[in-house]
Amino acid sequence: MRSIGNFLWFILGGVFMGLAWWLIGAACFLTIVGIPWGKACFVMGQFSFFPFGNEAISRSELSRTVDVGNSGFGLLGNVIWFVFAGFWLALGHVASALLCFISIIGIPFGIQHLKLAGISLAPIGKTVVTKEVAEAARRANAVAKVNALS
Repeated sequence: MRSIGNFLWFILGGVFMGLAWWLIGAACFLTIVGIPWGKACFVMGQFSFFPFGNEAISRSELSRTVDVGNSGFGLLGNVIWFVFAGFWLALGHVASALLCFISIIGIPFGIQHLKLAGISLAPIGKTVVTKEVAEAARRANAVAKVNALS
């Protein structure tokens, strides 16, 4: 089902938002300062091409460590991102979602666009993994928290 969903997603418009992510990523790579944002754009662009079966998850939630993307610098990076590109990508995903919601068959695609709109507001510090890996990371974090309470 994931393959069918991803195929339909790609041919019915997912390719356009994925290309928008990659275009902004390429623009970010033109400057040395923009490379961290460009890297995040290419990761999220790939996710935007084929979102079904995958999930964007915080790197700190995945590895239980803090890195630059999950620190204060990551917050600052996400604020800068929001001002220059995040708002516009989110707007594109919301517009795509509204178009998808016109038909009953497009509702799952519209929901996915809304998830991607949320991610596009603050992609720094996130990575894309399969849904199974994300669930395993959440389960491991919950076990670690329970063990810490004991």
